[in-house]
Amino acid sequence: MQFIKRGCVSIKKVKKGQMKLSFGMIFSIILIIVFLAFAIYAITKFLGFQDTLKIEGFMNDLQGDIDRIWKGSQASIQVEYSLPKKIDAVCFTDEEHENLFFQSETIIRGKKIEHIDILETTKNGGEDPFCIENENGKVKMIIKKDFGESLVTITEQV
Repeated sequence: MQFIKRGCVSIKKVKKGQMKLSFGMIFSIILIIVFLAFAIYAITKFLGFQDTLKIEGFMNDLQGDIDRIWKGSQASIQVEYSLPKKIDAVCFTDEEHENLFFQSETIIRGKKIEHIDILETTKNGGEDPFCIENENGKVKMIIKKDFGESLVTITEQV
């Protein structure tokens, strides 16, 4: 290496194509990569959390609508709920602890819905489990209770 002296300042002559990075520059690049990786991880977790919130909101809204109809003497309403598109169907089954679950690539367990006549609901669909398909993030169903019945039934909206 050659040094050229100009006045009080010496300039280091660098060969063509050679670049010198300081430790601070290398450390900054590593930090930027770590921060970007963490940001991508946090965004994917947040989107997964958003789907979980949608599912919980669906279950709470469904239970609320069922409770409202159950308290009356007779009613029938058509409802539409939003769900993540990754869920293929909402299924009702005759199990002791959980009578609602979600069908997707994997089975997502739901919860026990109160005040529902699960035997009549699965009979209306002709099969156990009785599933209602999720079409473009929307699930449509009819929640009804006839006069003299003590529980609510669910049918698919056509």
